[in-house]
Amino acid sequence: MNLANPQRTYRYFQSFYFFVFFGFGSLFPLLSVYLEKEQGLSHTQIGTIVAMIPLLTIFIQPLWGIMSDYTRRPRRLLTIAVLIAGMLSIVYTYLDGFLLLLLGILSIAMFQSAVVPLSDSLSLSFVQQYKKEYGNIRLFGALGFAVASFVAGRVTDLFSNTTWVFYLFALGLFLSAFMLIPFPKVGQEMKVDFRTGISRLIKQKEFLLFLCSNFLIFGPVLANNYYFGTFILTVGGTLSGVGVAFLIAAGSEAPFMNIAQKVINRFGVIHVLIFCALVSSMRWLVYFFEPSVSVVYATTIVQGVSVGLYIPAALLFVREVAPSDVQATAVGLYSAVGNGMGNAFFTFIGGVLLDWWNVYGMYAFFSGMTLVGVGLTLVVQRMTSPTLLQKEA
Repeated sequence: MNLANPQRTYRYFQSFYFFVFFGFGSLFPLLSVYLEKEQGLSHTQIGTIVAMIPLLTIFIQPLWGIMSDYTRRPRRLLTIAVLIAGMLSIVYTYLDGFLLLLLGILSIAMFQSAVVPLSDSLSLSFVQQYKKEYGNIRLFGALGFAVASFVAGRVTDLFSNTTWVFYLFALGLFLSAFMLIPFPKVGQEMKVDFRTGISRLIKQKEFLLFLCSNFLIFGPVLANNYYFGTFILTVGGTLSGVGVAFLIAAGSEAPFMNIAQKVINRFGVIHVLIFCALVSSMRWLVYFFEPSVSVVYATTIVQGVSVGLYIPAALLFVREVAPSDVQATAVGLYSAVGNGMGNAFFTFIGGVLLDWWNVYGMYAFFSGMTLVGVGLTLVVQRMTSPTLLQKEA
């Protein structure tokens, strides 16, 4: 990867993340609202549909990785993925009925699921070669998500129709495709095959236990992205209010991502993970007690901790605990369990709890499961090398 103007490419990476997450921020916070208000689905049906996105990701992402490793053309694959996902989202607005809506979301997820791992692979290779910081690229994603949440909330409130979120999603992805032009064309070859990497990692008990804790801690965080809009409306907010809440929540991630490495260096990666999880659990518990809209808005800023600090700390832990030649496989497995399985499980269960109980009870369940995840992280703390428990070098 030899580039004539690395600084220019660096800015394009940042712009790409901004537009991609602008698309994500337009659609996912209001997808459940669209399925309820415009399509009239039950919460269990909604939970089933939205859970399919991360569930399909578990199986599809490795296939995109295999194609990327085989062709060594991640940029071309990434361009195909964002363009087709954007076009399919427009088609989705013409679908009606549970089965068609389910099949439609599966089609979108098939291509959308390729975006983050392929772009992360390119950006991580870039920052390692040119001595840049991944956090300063990824924070533009948080900014894009925050801006989109606000814009989508205002637009849907203005037109009283949540169908607009699909057009904004497509717009973000189409614009991101233009940012791919100066990206590196060729990817790096794998040093260790997937099967060998998995067999080595499953022998590490602390890594497997961390995967379980991440499933319980980060799964509710991701599921909240789908149901937070419903929660805001339940406590008396508006669609514009949903946008404001996500603007505050996602916007707070960027500054925390910017200081994440300094915080980890000072307190140690395990301690940061535990702190972030406790903050998340307390946030969900507050929601169980039916807070006012103003209190809900005030608590959204803690997402900067539960996401902005947790993601860099979790990735660093995976990098440190995994052997150097299987780190890519370890990151892929971590993503599949937390972003895939955890997201799908808590999204589906959240929909069921909304039908059987209420949105407040759903958050009580999230709080309890997160605390169990904290307990597992404490066990990991006892099993892990002392160098990870103290300040990072």
